Amino acid sequence: MLSRGGELYLDLMKRVLANVVYEDAPVGWYGDLDGYDTSARSQGLDLPTTAHTMVGLKRLANVQSCVERVIRDKVPGDLIETGVWRGGVCILMRAVLEAYGVRDRRVWVADSFEGVPVVHSESHPLDRDMALHRINGVLKISQEEVRENFSRYGLLDGQVEFLAGWFNESLPGAPVDSLAVMRLDGDLYESTMDALTYLYPKLSIGGFVIVDDYNIEPCRQAVWDYRGRHGIEESIEPVDTCGVHWRRTG
Repeated sequence: MLSRGGELYLDLMKRVLANVVYEDAPVGWYGDLDGYDTSARSQGLDLPTTAHTMVGLKRLANVQSCVERVIRDKVPGDLIETGVWRGGVCILMRAVLEAYGVRDRRVWVADSFEGVPVVHSESHPLDRDMALHRINGVLKISQEEVRENFSRYGLLDGQVEFLAGWFNESLPGAPVDSLAVMRLDGDLYESTMDALTYLYPKLSIGGFVIVDDYNIEPCRQAVWDYRGRHGIEESIEPVDTCGVHWRRTG
């Protein structure tokens, strides 16, 4: 059971990570926004200039809820996010472990730290159509910057592990024994499929899959293809207008 102080700590973490405290103005990406918008930030529909996450308060609350559930239900395994940007979601994962005094789980921070892959003639057609690498100027965040962000919250320690590289290279041999929560934020078909292919078999029964970019066609198609190929029938539950999750039952 979390103390009142622990509840306040995690609530403040979410507000600071999304920077609803100082309300930094967004930069162009999702269209022209006239300064800070409370609703857009809550739903993760803007691109913050300084906040440590772009996923918004609703998806942060979902991460907290899933991590708390696996702790409470004693579902074995670590936590991972694939595609971390400035690291805010992983920082929250580590903060939840800290608030509950959990010392036997790790947070895996998996990212190329080079932005998204540049598409080519052999890339999946949906990835070629989106060509997301064109905005790598805002997507590319170095590992050093993410580490520094963890340090700013006093949460960079031995329970935080970094997996650097493109997912098809870093995930197959990753020293991750089991997972309780896996959060996918790779946007692309191939990035999403790589994460599911190499990590879903390690997800414990009772663990959660969170997909940040389910509203994006390449990501959504990868989820459908993987689930269909492996006979996954658990209900996909919406988090907000962008993200979804499901809980593994078999």
